[in-house]
Amino acid sequence: MGAPAPEPGPRPSRGRVGRQLADQPTTAGVVTAVVGFTSAFAVVLAGLRAVGADAAQASSGLLAVTVLMGLATVLLAWRTRLPITVAWSTPGAALLATTGTVDGGWPAAVGAFALCGVLLAAVGLVTPLADLVRRIPAPLASAMLAGVLLDLCLAPVRGLADAPALVAPVVVVWAALLRLAPRWAAPAALLAAAVLALTSDDVRALGPESWAPSLVWTTPTLTPAAVVSVAIPLFVVTMASQNLPGVAVLAGFGYAPPLRPVLLTTGLGTVVGAPFGGHAINLAAISAALAAGPEAGPDPRRRWRAAVTAGAGYVVLGLGSAGVAAIALAAPGGLIEAAAGLALVATLAGALRAASTAEQPVAAAVTFLVTASGLQLAGVGSAFWGLVAGLVLHGVLRRRP
Repeated sequence: MGAPAPEPGPRPSRGRVGRQLADQPTTAGVVTAVVGFTSAFAVVLAGLRAVGADAAQASSGLLAVTVLMGLATVLLAWRTRLPITVAWSTPGAALLATTGTVDGGWPAAVGAFALCGVLLAAVGLVTPLADLVRRIPAPLASAMLAGVLLDLCLAPVRGLADAPALVAPVVVVWAALLRLAPRWAAPAALLAAAVLALTSDDVRALGPESWAPSLVWTTPTLTPAAVVSVAIPLFVVTMASQNLPGVAVLAGFGYAPPLRPVLLTTGLGTVVGAPFGGHAINLAAISAALAAGPEAGPDPRRRWRAAVTAGAGYVVLGLGSAGVAAIALAAPGGLIEAAAGLALVATLAGALRAASTAEQPVAAAVTFLVTASGLQLAGVGSAFWGLVAGLVLHGVLRRRP
């Protein structure tokens, strides 16, 4: 005779199942906030520092943009009952990191952030502006984004050559998690970098006051170079690489977000955050699926609660971001940059893949090369010239007999 069949274990009660289902949106929201913040905060700091912010101004910018995207997420999800999540513009921060200081310095960059917010809000009010952005060939916008990201994604390679003992463990952690739990690869790499940063005397010398949130006001100014090098490219890359893909992600899960209130909220939020150093907020694209997909619960009508939880999580993380910024800014040179570069590798791969689908691949290649060159012409950064060169060549090649 065979062995007796094992007795079935206790069946979960309906109450327990109900609690598990109710907890899914909360858990998904927490994951959304943690992954969204940890995977790219170093890119935001690098971008703000590159365009002239000092340590206190960069920390203020990170605080402002994180809290504002949290509040905007709560507001939009609560009002629409849709899982709409708002994020900072990661491609926009990467753009700033390659732009450098413009004529007028940090105040001019802040003015450009505010102008970008005005343009984002205007798209919500003026339909032709949205149509104009949509007319930019998506592969060219992707090629520009890839050119912007290239130098940042080379940071781990340079770091391995300059400080292998510090950077190699970060790369190993990232690669291992990329195989085992891809969603957590970038956060784990940043956590490893933060632990290794403790080898620095500057980091160990940080006191408890470093964790106190503080906003620093900068009166915005505007210069022609800041408008062309920062405001317009930041607007284009935010629309093309964040807002439009964000709409597509939500549509893939059966949601149709109302664009006017979304763009007005994120645009005005960007304007409010600009004097405190916040560069731009927008629809989430990369992390949007975490709150809108099945992981947020089996009932699509209740997933908006995941977005509300994510928004609340962003506010909490923002209030604690001063200490995170202090550690990142005091870490040994190249360590946090390497972790940030690893976090952008997947985005770079996606941009290159999208650029390769161009009807005129040479135009996309020229866009990529000019953007990646770091060209500064008449005080205007390479992202603008890369897009201009690609659009001109695209138009010429389309008219070829």
